[in-house]
Amino acid sequence: MDEFRLHAYESVDAAAIKPRHFHEGQLVLLYNSRLKLFPGKLKSRWWGPYVVHKVYPYGAVDIRDQKSDSIWKVNGQRLKAYVGVESGMEARELATLVDPKV
Repeated sequence: MDEFRLHAYESVDAAAIKPRHFHEGQLVLLYNSRLKLFPGKLKSRWWGPYVVHKVYPYGAVDIRDQKSDSIWKVNGQRLKAYVGVESGMEARELATLVDPKV
């Protein structure tokens, strides 16, 4: 029995159940599990970004929609950190085009 328990404990890493730590004010994306019913190759399964409103023990997280100010309690395993341009900031890059005939 102990060997079976040890094997199950070691296989948790293979199942991608890893602790995720979020803090208040962080931008996150929410996994849309309902998209499986209507599959689409180019549709993203991640919605957001949302703002973390409150973090509870054992993985529950309150997220706030920036547009409607509504708050939802979701499982932290359905969230991932948003890596992108924060709201209000735009990333711009200056590109100079050169005529190839010159």
